[in-house]
Amino acid sequence: MQQNNPSTKFMLREVEALRTGIWLFFLIVFSILVFSCDSNRVFDTYKSVPNKWHKDSIVSFKVTPPDSTNNYNLFVNLRNTNAYKYNNLHLIVEMIFPHGKTVKDTLEYRMAEPSGKLLGAGYSDVKENKLWYKEKVVFKESGEYTVNIQQAMRENGKVNGVLELEGITDIGFRIENSEDK
Repeated sequence: MQQNNPSTKFMLREVEALRTGIWLFFLIVFSILVFSCDSNRVFDTYKSVPNKWHKDSIVSFKVTPPDSTNNYNLFVNLRNTNAYKYNNLHLIVEMIFPHGKTVKDTLEYRMAEPSGKLLGAGYSDVKENKLWYKEKVVFKESGEYTVNIQQAMRENGKVNGVLELEGITDIGFRIENSEDK
């Protein structure tokens, strides 16, 4: 039996509006919690690498820091799979300043335990690694900085570098607010 009573229709609309409001409230709270968990992040971007990372392939990031007074920590982020067969990783990271100055660093990171178990976060065959690049950096020049990242792997006893590095899926660059200001 349907009721066409106007007060019943009004109550049904009010109950539906209340349900929608509650759902929207929980969605907003959930979004705030998810996006506010990483309050130190200033810049965090990844770029995909094709099946193999060629030794001449450079992954570039353009960054405009928010100010020239605060300290920032810089990281190279990597995602790799079980196809990565080395215990370490050698990278060449170059930072080009807005006025043309260039700083180039050759870096080595440990990627696996002596047993061969890959380091990094993740439960699947994809591991995520947050690798220190520079600590307490002050971007004194205003403008756009360019960060270039290139693999520089070599096999023991060989002069030529690894032509195509397998197992790296994504390269990222991250800037965080420094805890020590």
